[in-house]
Amino acid sequence: MKLIAKHWARIAVTLIPVVFALLHSVGIVRIGVLNRLDDIIYDARLRATMPSSLDPRIVIVDIDEKSLAEVGHWPWGRNKLGHMMDVLFERHHIALAGFDMVFAERDDSSGLLKLDELARTELKDQPGFTEKLRQLQPSLDFDAVFAKSLENRPVVMGYYLTSDRGGHIVGDLPKPVLSKSDLQGRAIHAFSWTGYGANIEKLARAAPMAGHFNSISDGDGVIRSLPLLAEFGDQYYESLALAMFRVLAGMPTVEAGFSDERFLSRSYQGLDRVLLRQGDKVFAIPVDERVATLVPFRGPGGPTSGSFQYISAADVFADRVPAGSLKDKIILIGTTAPGLMDMRVTSVGETYPGVETHANLLSGLLDGNVLVKPDYALGYEVFLLTLAGLILALGLPMLSAPRAVALSVVTLVVMVGTNFWLHGSYGLVLPLASAITMAITAFALNMSYGYFVESRSKRELAHLFGTYVPPELVDEMVKDPDSYSMKATNRELTVMFCDMRGFTKMSERMEPIQLQELLTGVFSRLTSIIRSNRGTIDKYMGDCVMAFWGAPVETAEHARLAVKSAMEMANAVRDINQDHRARGLPEIGIGIGLNTGFMCVGDMGSNIRRAYTVIGDAVNLGSRLEGLSKAYGVDIVVSESTRKLAMDFAWQELDRVRVKGKDQAVAIFWPMAPADRLSDEASSELKAWNGFIKAYREQNWDQTDVLLVNLIRMNAKKYLYQLYSERVASMRLLPFDPEWDGATNFETK
Repeated sequence: MKLIAKHWARIAVTLIPVVFALLHSVGIVRIGVLNRLDDIIYDARLRATMPSSLDPRIVIVDIDEKSLAEVGHWPWGRNKLGHMMDVLFERHHIALAGFDMVFAERDDSSGLLKLDELARTELKDQPGFTEKLRQLQPSLDFDAVFAKSLENRPVVMGYYLTSDRGGHIVGDLPKPVLSKSDLQGRAIHAFSWTGYGANIEKLARAAPMAGHFNSISDGDGVIRSLPLLAEFGDQYYESLALAMFRVLAGMPTVEAGFSDERFLSRSYQGLDRVLLRQGDKVFAIPVDERVATLVPFRGPGGPTSGSFQYISAADVFADRVPAGSLKDKIILIGTTAPGLMDMRVTSVGETYPGVETHANLLSGLLDGNVLVKPDYALGYEVFLLTLAGLILALGLPMLSAPRAVALSVVTLVVMVGTNFWLHGSYGLVLPLASAITMAITAFALNMSYGYFVESRSKRELAHLFGTYVPPELVDEMVKDPDSYSMKATNRELTVMFCDMRGFTKMSERMEPIQLQELLTGVFSRLTSIIRSNRGTIDKYMGDCVMAFWGAPVETAEHARLAVKSAMEMANAVRDINQDHRARGLPEIGIGIGLNTGFMCVGDMGSNIRRAYTVIGDAVNLGSRLEGLSKAYGVDIVVSESTRKLAMDFAWQELDRVRVKGKDQAVAIFWPMAPADRLSDEASSELKAWNGFIKAYREQNWDQTDVLLVNLIRMNAKKYLYQLYSERVASMRLLPFDPEWDGATNFETK
């Protein structure tokens, strides 16, 4: 919860595209470009996954330009169509014929009506003419000829539904397959029409099975769906493809299939499938909320596409089709002739034969491969947007840029992969554009906010502390810039003062440029050691450098790191002096003082110039300890408070001192070496020294003399032993003082 509270602004920014995507999905704010993008994704996926292979079961008899040239302009006399039916059924033994066309008007091309009129008027007194006309009438009634060729044959006629003004009604509709009473009182959202253009009564009686050939154009004018059932006058009528499929399946009855009410409210109106029932067998065809189904296109369409076999109607008339080649085939009769205006814009082609859309749907029904946008697509989209949106909103602000990219990519891959898997495995067409757009926009907004808002504060923080703090600490700080500021606080820190010995003499003997180069080289080396141990450089004061540990980044081991730095700095000075001796340059020495305690740390100074520094009594004591290093002949002097927090070093107690401005004495120490690297000789020396200090504070001068002789024998060059030898000699001249605490007073800074 702390992380969420910390990044609430960035989370809120990331949630903006999530909210808009949800508003779009539920229809409150429609974003047209997302609908268009969904269509583009659907079309691209369909083109990428369609089989592009021949379905040998279905053959299209094409009224093409060749047919118009050989047989004559359209419409043809229906006696010719009757002849074509006879050829297809009697010679080629086809299984089923379907017409992607309607015969809504009588065929008077034979002149029978004119002859009847002559028989009733001008030639009514010519008995021979009337008798001859009666004999010829059956062959001249082309509608009757065509109707006779349809009778008792598996033929499905076509018709169309319309919503033209005035309630256009022509011909006879077939029987509906469902009525309002079959819907259990539910108001489904099928396409509703107010008129129709159906076949004339004579043909409708001869071939009572018929289906509408209406299609659905989306907002971009592209046909992607066909209505499986359509409503007219509170009745529901089947499509041409469904009617042909039912004939092939043995005429199963049509029922409405609703979602399981155990999981959905009775008020839910969705019809999610059309059921075909034949005895105990039930075949379910999934449909969308409009009782339509997406066309499972097999290929780009047309006679040369290879999806379906095309045969010119002229070849059927001229008997150029090989015998037996159409046996048991399903025949769809339609047209690709441009002048007959039955070309469509579809997902897979801009000039797609209308008849082939029905062939594709029939092929899909036969294979049980029907694509559908389910009625729960909205719920799926809302769930996906909410889940992915929360993952990105809560995850992106917490991660670095590379990991944020990885999270976004994984989220996109999972969403797209799941969508394609549901499409390929279950034929489900689910929305994807809003989720993709949301994820990309959320990532872009998150990164932009991070760069322009958070990165600005991070850059300011890095600029503010960069000159004091090691780069690796700045890197830690910029991960949580709100936790760091220049505001003064009291914290336990360890402070270091390091002074260069002999600098005054060197400045008198060396040229300014040489002195500058020497000082820069030494300070650069010492500074790099401080920074490598997570120290913060406070300031440079002539030949002195001040640093502290534990701020601005809290460091639990601030005392140990400070001692480690001091020892490495002392070793570095020894290496520098070796180089100086080789180059004929003067040698240098350093004195370091370390103290741990509560200090005030923060931005100090004036309105003109400010600095991030530490102040307080603990800081002053650290400065005094640096001055004592020369008095005791050591390069490092550490207070007892620092020693207690850095126990992994071997310590030699130097003294108990009372510095100027302090009434209480403090113990001071020198770090000999890391505890695990102390030599046997040094360990023996330290043991002897501890015995000496005990005797010294007990004023047992005889014992101190013996111990000092032994210590000087161990390390004759150590100034500390010479110092205490002189002290003991002086103290012998004084009477025993029971009030003496063993501390040495220093009145100078």
